[in-house]
Amino acid sequence: MTKTALVVGASGIVGNATAGLLFEQGWKVYGLARRPTAQEGVEPVAADLQDASATAAALSGIAPDAVFITTWLRQDSEAENIRVNSAMVRNLLDGLPKPAGPRHVALVTGLKHYLGPFEAYGKGVLPQTPFREEQGRLDVENFYYAQEDEVFAAAARDGFTWSVHRPHTVIGKAVGNAMNMGTTLAVYATLCRESGRPFAFPGSAAQWSGLTDMTDARQLARHLLWAAETEVAHDQAFNIVNGDVFRWQWMWSRIANWFGLEAAPFDGTPRPLQAQMADDAGLWRNIAEREGLAEPDLSRLASPWHTDADLGRPIEVVTDMSKSRRLGFSEYQSTDDAFFALFERLRADRLIP
Repeated sequence: MTKTALVVGASGIVGNATAGLLFEQGWKVYGLARRPTAQEGVEPVAADLQDASATAAALSGIAPDAVFITTWLRQDSEAENIRVNSAMVRNLLDGLPKPAGPRHVALVTGLKHYLGPFEAYGKGVLPQTPFREEQGRLDVENFYYAQEDEVFAAAARDGFTWSVHRPHTVIGKAVGNAMNMGTTLAVYATLCRESGRPFAFPGSAAQWSGLTDMTDARQLARHLLWAAETEVAHDQAFNIVNGDVFRWQWMWSRIANWFGLEAAPFDGTPRPLQAQMADDAGLWRNIAEREGLAEPDLSRLASPWHTDADLGRPIEVVTDMSKSRRLGFSEYQSTDDAFFALFERLRADRLIP
């Protein structure tokens, strides 16, 4: 029988990739978003998860075998992040028709589980790297923990299985996404090429020379599907990364070369993108008009603040994948190829020239 999936946040980087993979694998896919976008094989569901009654109404008649929660809303403080994002998960799970049979709920969070929320990002006493799933929660308020607790409470009440997925920085395509390093770097490279500015690494010396890893959205989608369909992966939390490690001093030149640029020498001084790109909205609009690009609004493509947060960390960040490997997940994705595949797609979709 055909399985049914509900992808929550289907218009985002992770949700888009997950919905696409599920459709390819023969699932009936519902894609929930505040403003759903058209995607092949995905039936749109419009709902604002902050509105409990509207969410329940939108979900009536949908009985998914698996639910994939890939969305969140950024707020001005961590207290507000906790209030809003925990309520969204609660409203979703309360609003679903009670399961007639087995159901699995997968929640995507991230490495802020180990690094702390934006207000205390990479500060204080942190777990030793590489991060491992058995490392406990930090002694700090964190909306990821609040989201998990909503899933755990609903699972105890309704009897479904769950999984939690913690990617590192995600590489993938989505317009209007709050956390989008790949597209941000593509836009930055295009602006540097247009203006003749140096393609300067914006982050810290620790990130430039230390080891790191990342997560392709397609790799994360495969991990989500694996956990939903694999009994030994149920009721477990997992890290999920591509499987390779690299240093930005190597990757930066790889990205520069793809855009026909030369990577600027790095002298150890951070040059945040938020400052570098602060006055670039007009320049981007001119490029978009001249090249016939699909999105002239720079703010809908680039998220400099988030890229600065990741590339500005004062510590080396690598992620252990042993738990997933031991349980049978063997997929691998090289990170430079993930960037290049994204850049090709952005070009094909007329988002960069």
